[in-house]
Amino acid sequence: MTDRLSLDRCSINTATLGHRSHISDVIDKIARAGFGAIAPWRRDIEGNDAATVARQIRDAGLGVSGYCRSTYFPAATAYGLRHNVEDNSRALDDAATLGAPCFVLVVGSLPDGSKDLGCARRQVEDGLGQLLEHARKIGVSLAVEPLHPMYAGDRSCVTRLDEALDICSKLDPDQAGGIGVAIDVYHVWWDIAVLDQIRRAGAEKRIDAFHVCDWLVPTKDLLLDRGMMGDGVADIWRLRSAAATAGFNGFTETEIFSTHWWSLPEEEVLRTCAERMIEFC
Repeated sequence: MTDRLSLDRCSINTATLGHRSHISDVIDKIARAGFGAIAPWRRDIEGNDAATVARQIRDAGLGVSGYCRSTYFPAATAYGLRHNVEDNSRALDDAATLGAPCFVLVVGSLPDGSKDLGCARRQVEDGLGQLLEHARKIGVSLAVEPLHPMYAGDRSCVTRLDEALDICSKLDPDQAGGIGVAIDVYHVWWDIAVLDQIRRAGAEKRIDAFHVCDWLVPTKDLLLDRGMMGDGVADIWRLRSAAATAGFNGFTETEIFSTHWWSLPEEEVLRTCAERMIEFC
C-alpha cells in the first residue's frame, strides 16, 4: 500500500492560481504554504529573466517539478512546423535554466482546415524527433502528455497513455532517455487500460510527471471546470498509487484550470490544495 503524500513531496502548477500574480509573488506564496516544488507555466515566465526566476525558486527552498507547456507542433506548412519546433527548443532551454527535469508537451492536433489526423500525428513525431537530441544534451526530458479525447480536434492528437508511450518507444527504442510521459489524472482516469499502461510506463522508466485534479459531474466547461481533488469521480488515490508502485518518485503536481478556483484568493486555493492532496492523493 502506498503511503499518503507529505506536503514536501507535492508541487503546484502555477496555472492552478490563474496567472493573476507576478511569478515572484507566486513563488513566495507556494513556499509559505508548505509545498515542496513549483511547476512554472510559460506565460508566467515571459517578460522575466529565467535565471532570475530560477534563483528565486531556489532561494524559497522549492524544487521544480516541470515546465509547462509546449507550442503545438502540427502546422499547415513545413515552415510552420519548423517554427513550432524552434519555439519549443527555446522553451526547452528555459526549462533547463529553471532546473526543470521535464518540459511538458501538449502536442496539438489539426491545423486550421485540416481533417488529416494521421498527418498531425506524423508531424508530432517529427517535431519530437527533432528536439530529442537537444533535450538529452541539456538534461530536460520531453514529457508527452496525452489529453482527454474531447481535445482530439485541437489540443492533442495523442489521447491515450499507450499512444504516448508508443511514440516514446519509436523515438527512443533503446530507452536511452530524454523522452517520457506526463500522466494527468484529468486526462487518463477514464481509460480501461490506464493501470496497465502506468505499469508499462514505469517499467520503461518513462514517467516524467504526475498531475492531479478531479473530474466533476457534471463538467460545465471542457477547459475551465476541472475539480479540486475529492470533488469529483476520478480515483486519484488509485492512479497515484499505481504510479508510485511503478517507480515514480517525483513530485505530485496539482494542475487545475477552473474559473471557480481562480475567483478565490490564492492563499485559500493553496490551503485547499494542501488539504486535498494529503487526503485524496
